Amino acid sequence: MSPIYSHRIDVRFRDCDPLGHVNNAVYLTYLEQARLHCWRALWRFGEADSSIPGVIMARAEIDYRRPAQYGETLEIRISLAAIGRTSFTYDYEILDEANALVASARTVQVMYDYEAAKPVPIPDDIRQKMRES
Repeated sequence: MSPIYSHRIDVRFRDCDPLGHVNNAVYLTYLEQARLHCWRALWRFGEADSSIPGVIMARAEIDYRRPAQYGETLEIRISLAAIGRTSFTYDYEILDEANALVASARTVQVMYDYEAAKPVPIPDDIRQKMRES
């Protein structure tokens, strides 16, 4: 599947554990940052438009291939793996500067109405933008 979005992240000193490589939990933050940039680019997520529903995370899984270290620049590539009525699935590749795979991941997001505390259908315009990107 070809990527719908790509985002670069510099590994910060604070991202690393005492052994000098990126702590496993930090990768979830990297994925989140890439997703938010993607959503802002695709459908202006987070702006004042109250007609756009919220999004919650339903599932996350990561396979670690090699450690990343302070000072590296990583590229997070997002691909749309599936889209349902209320949820959508992303696949990710996290690559180093030499294009070597650092980690792969998958997340499932659900469109969510926080006031009603329940999932809601993905709006048609957002669904279309996801498919076209």
